[in-house]
Amino acid sequence: MKRWPEMSKHRETPLLIRRRLIALGAGAALLVGVVGVSVAIAAGGADHRTADTAADTSISAAEPGPEAEPDEQASAAAGTDLSALSPAVAAQLAYVEANWQSTSNEEFGFLEASDCVNFASQSLLERGWQPDDEWWYEPGGDPYAHASPWISSTAFRDYLEAHPERATALTDDQRDQVKVGDIVQFDWDNSGDRDHTGIVTGVTTNADGTISIAYAGHTDPTYDFTVDEAITVKHPGGTAYYWSIPE
Repeated sequence: MKRWPEMSKHRETPLLIRRRLIALGAGAALLVGVVGVSVAIAAGGADHRTADTAADTSISAAEPGPEAEPDEQASAAAGTDLSALSPAVAAQLAYVEANWQSTSNEEFGFLEASDCVNFASQSLLERGWQPDDEWWYEPGGDPYAHASPWISSTAFRDYLEAHPERATALTDDQRDQVKVGDIVQFDWDNSGDRDHTGIVTGVTTNADGTISIAYAGHTDPTYDFTVDEAITVKHPGGTAYYWSIPE
């Protein structure tokens, strides 16, 4: 039996809550004619991004993607308004914001080419999830010692499907039910597995009624990258899925 510490013993992450003012661009709408103002439903914007999103088909699959450019990193690091979120989700997003560029971790380790689920799992631990007999990590910095659902996108999907009390599956047609702090997963080649996992950082309703989802994650280090860009520009034809997590 693997072991894991109690939450009170292993997690004392400070909340790095930084607030930003989100100005609605009414003046910009006049410059472009019929372009309407997007209305932010939850924390985070949809325009910051840091690097190309790399596939995460297994715990040792793809080559590492390019690092973020300095100006892009500065843009994404501007901060997320966490004041409207529940304490649990605020803690999760604060952890994500503070660690999305991390490339090492003494407690959880770092998977050079496929750290996305390891990082998403850490964020859920910060949110208040407790490990169980299927989803757990081994302290000490060796990520290969963790349970498969902790580090594999497909295994994590299978775990959540078996535990509906933890999350509800949503398709990309159900974006109106997605919330900040939920999990997004991608099948880049529509092969039936899951190739990448991220944490939802923003949900925005556009003037035309469409909904834009932003997410953060590792492999590549990404903050507020949009799902639409991921499945139309970076991985054309890919499919996004979501896991809605109860508050």
